[in-house]
Amino acid sequence: MTDARTLIAEQLATAEAPCITSSFQAECVVLVHLVRELRPDIPVLFLDTVHHFEDTYRYRDEISGRWNLNLVNLRAEEPAPGLWREDTHACCARHKVGPLFAALAGYDVWFTALRRDQSPTRANLAEVEPFTLANGTVLRKVSPLAAWTTKDVWTYAEAHGIPLLPLYEQGYTSIGCEPCTSPPLDPDDPRSGRWGGAKRECGIHIQPAQGS
Repeated sequence: MTDARTLIAEQLATAEAPCITSSFQAECVVLVHLVRELRPDIPVLFLDTVHHFEDTYRYRDEISGRWNLNLVNLRAEEPAPGLWREDTHACCARHKVGPLFAALAGYDVWFTALRRDQSPTRANLAEVEPFTLANGTVLRKVSPLAAWTTKDVWTYAEAHGIPLLPLYEQGYTSIGCEPCTSPPLDPDDPRSGRWGGAKRECGIHIQPAQGS
């Protein structure tokens, strides 16, 4: 396992156009804090799905203002509020996958706050791996916190005086869009409260089919 700061420094050294995606969950804010030590102006991409908790929007604005983030809000060209009622896959595709993949085409290194202990779907997560968009653009996807635990994240936040999203105090352990997020259904699975347990991933971390 490479130390997170060392990995970040190595990847930034060869990056021409790096970015971070952040949902402003605990690990995301910790990663932004780490990367900004070396690249304060790095673009921080936030997917505005039009379905977030009001707490999330307020917290995003608070942290963005306090840290003077280079915040880039991404939104679908034609948002469809309530689409989740008909099809959560279609809703995620429209409000998350589409806007993010379109934006990522302008970057060469993508930092994410994914961790292996978040879900069985992430258990084999690599710290650095290629990610190919549907148009053939290849990025380096970097997950410096891959080996971190929840305790590691919270310990770092406390040590650096980083306030966290208030929704954690209400029992949430993985926080996405309000209609599709609840406290965990399985206390041993932090992401079991997402989409009513019907799925674990929205699609932004899944390689798209080429030519789609």
